[in-house]
Amino acid sequence: MNVDGDVPKRERSEKIALQIVGLCFVGLAIYILYESVSDLLSKRAPEHSIPGIILACVSLVVMPVLSHAQHAVGRAMGSAAMHTDAKQTDVCMYLSAILLGGLLNALWGLWWADPAAALIMVPIIAKEGMDWIRGKTCNDCC
Repeated sequence: MNVDGDVPKRERSEKIALQIVGLCFVGLAIYILYESVSDLLSKRAPEHSIPGIILACVSLVVMPVLSHAQHAVGRAMGSAAMHTDAKQTDVCMYLSAILLGGLLNALWGLWWADPAAALIMVPIIAKEGMDWIRGKTCNDCC
């Protein structure tokens, strides 16, 4: 990257990247909150499709590998932005697990399990997003 040689420019780029990822997390938290509350109020069970189930299963296998690689690249580059992207990949993996758990619970008639589990994730996702918007990063990522 031509930004690497210019430390102030790199730091500005990192800050912008962190804020963008943070905004994505906040947007994701708002979306999950809206969908989960809507599903709970309407007593709507999660819909399922074979391609969706396959995609969630693949996500549970691929996302940990991708996250591990992103963390390694982030450490090698000294990039907090890459580390936050790896955390976003982790959240996608958790949401896939929740999705599959919700579908399994639907088999037992627990229609509320998927949106309730998703609501548990909302504050975690929102906190991560706000931390990154403010420029707070973990100390051990780089």
